Amino acid sequence: MSDRGQAEGEPRLRIERLHAGYGRAEILHGVTLSLDVGQSLCLVGPNGAGKSTVLNAIFGLADVREGSIRVDGRALETRSHPSLRMEGFGIAYVLQETSVFPDLSVEQNLRLGAYRLRDAAQVNERVEHVFATHPRLAERRRSQARVLSGGERRILEIARALMMKPRLLLIDEPSIGLEPRAVVEVFEMLRSRQHSEGLSVLLVEQNVRQGLRFADVGCVLVGGRVAISAPAQDLLGDGSIADLFLNR
Repeated sequence: MSDRGQAEGEPRLRIERLHAGYGRAEILHGVTLSLDVGQSLCLVGPNGAGKSTVLNAIFGLADVREGSIRVDGRALETRSHPSLRMEGFGIAYVLQETSVFPDLSVEQNLRLGAYRLRDAAQVNERVEHVFATHPRLAERRRSQARVLSGGERRILEIARALMMKPRLLLIDEPSIGLEPRAVVEVFEMLRSRQHSEGLSVLLVEQNVRQGLRFADVGCVLVGGRVAISAPAQDLLGDGSIADLFLNR
């Protein structure tokens, strides 16, 4: 990743008056949000609210029509390729759909995340760090990734995305389809990197209670617009939000 640092006084991510969508369909209608260094923000809201489109717009997978996206004070070119956003801006994206290569080994999958690193010793060090902190992956390092459980695959996907040490991680539905123990492990992994490396995390999570428990800030999207943005713990205690999204 680029080692260009954050502009003084700038948040890690700043989105202002963003209008974006796909083809002729506009999904986001003037979204504004901010995410600081080492902070996590969880996007919640009903299906079709535009949560994933926010992530896609940041990564260059949605059409930006108006507004701006700035990372560490630098503007993202709306038509730049995702690879530029990865290398030039330190952005990584873990999609909702599984991206593990089933016929490759666990270790080969992991090494693909560091394909831009030229220092083999550095790559080896990062690989071994993952295996030291995730023993279940280490036990299967030479096995084909197809043998992994759903939780192990998700950990592998996240670990691979973090191999280049991004500054901003976008992650769509980190807990989808996972058993409770795996969900805990996934969020512990994210929290550890957030606190130890100053990683900023922007996530979409259908398990609203889990997502808000993890995040520092919660942002409710409705109809492609920001309805509420507040500390996540405040949203958890808000009766109207609870009635809408927490089934209570």
